[in-house]
Amino acid sequence: MAQKYRIYINEKVILLTESEPKKVESYECLDAETFDLKIIYTWILKHHSNLFYILCDDAKVFLKSVINNTTLIEAAGGLVKNEGGDYLFIYRNNKWDLPKGKIEKDEKVKVAAVREVEEECGIRVSKLGKKICNTYHVYISREEVVLKKTYWFSMKYKGTGKLKPQTEEGITDVRWFRKHHIDAILMNTFPSILDVLVKKDLIKDKPVPLSE
Repeated sequence: MAQKYRIYINEKVILLTESEPKKVESYECLDAETFDLKIIYTWILKHHSNLFYILCDDAKVFLKSVINNTTLIEAAGGLVKNEGGDYLFIYRNNKWDLPKGKIEKDEKVKVAAVREVEEECGIRVSKLGKKICNTYHVYISREEVVLKKTYWFSMKYKGTGKLKPQTEEGITDVRWFRKHHIDAILMNTFPSILDVLVKKDLIKDKPVPLSE
């Protein structure tokens, strides 16, 4: 099966793909040979289109080359499910999000994922499950273009304690959502979070480019 990867810049996405997107007319094509994330970042932000794609022979190899040529920051987080089947979300920067944070030096990815969820939500994770996916998004940090790779894991929570948002991290609310109430999240979240929800089959109607 052909590999596909998505790199997000705010609400925009660069699709790394080994075949043309299904709705190719909705996309702007970028040249694989001259692509440089640091150079093209500002241009993409100003461009009228939100959808871009790069056609490459091996999407995984191409992604590695992008990572090698960009400052990489690694983070980890989780999608937590309680015994009632509800899912845990945080509210930060005026959007619904999933708990996550930077991996500390010499820290294992799984350890970081659990730690960040516990710190940001005030809970104790009962069980760490399988990895859901990795997501990639780009932003400016200290006047430098950086690529953040986030490792997402399934988690379970058996407690009944009160949720406590980590306000020093800008989190103003932590809340459980029923599966059939997640539509409220979709209206005000980040595209990379949609990636995680699609992987867990929590979104029925997959938006472009997640439907590719």
